[in-house]
Amino acid sequence: MMKEKSTIALVDDERNILTSLRMALEAEGYKVRTYNDGVSALEALSEDPADLGIFDIKMPRMDGMELLTKLRKQSQMPVIFLTSKDDEVDEVLGLRMGADDYITKPFSQRLLIERIRALLRRQELAHDKSAAVGGEAPVTRGDLVLDPGRHVCTWKGQEVALTVTEFLLLKSLAMRPGLVKNRDQLMDQAYGESIYVDDRTIDSHIKRLRKKFKALDPEFAHIETLYGLGYRYRDK
Repeated sequence: MMKEKSTIALVDDERNILTSLRMALEAEGYKVRTYNDGVSALEALSEDPADLGIFDIKMPRMDGMELLTKLRKQSQMPVIFLTSKDDEVDEVLGLRMGADDYITKPFSQRLLIERIRALLRRQELAHDKSAAVGGEAPVTRGDLVLDPGRHVCTWKGQEVALTVTEFLLLKSLAMRPGLVKNRDQLMDQAYGESIYVDDRTIDSHIKRLRKKFKALDPEFAHIETLYGLGYRYRDK
């Protein structure tokens, strides 16, 4: 039976972007739902979630960050932010708040489609229950347990809600505790070798990971930064 294509929610107040992106994504076989502001998108996505969201950051009525914050209370749907060229602060803030990726306007549609494919592929693998049968065994490092088959992370018995990107980064570090992973290695693990992201993206994901664990355990200090080298997981 042919697999049903994923549904993408595209939210932007620029009609030209909505139209051109919708055409490009539909040409790839995706189902596309478009919204020109965050309020209408939130209402629709709360009732009928999509598989992935592409949100412009700056929009009237409700901007992309507020939309993401409200959606994150009920969904871990992968989200890519569209940002303006000089909005570096917005990019970092957006990633810390729960976005999975960002792409800067003006952008290559081919690059955006590759990032969409990468995120959806990882999301599918993470939620494919059949992949857990005979697949990867849970990774246990002291109080940390990562179950790749079910995409579940727990710390001291409490579940930590992670995006696919966060889960893959943490798994890459925890699989080899004590080993330093540089940013390029982490990028390949989380994004694949065909996708380029800059250092700020990885740094923002790591900061967000730490924040989630510290919310459960203020003493959490197992993800270490080695300045100029990268990151490592310290296993007591």
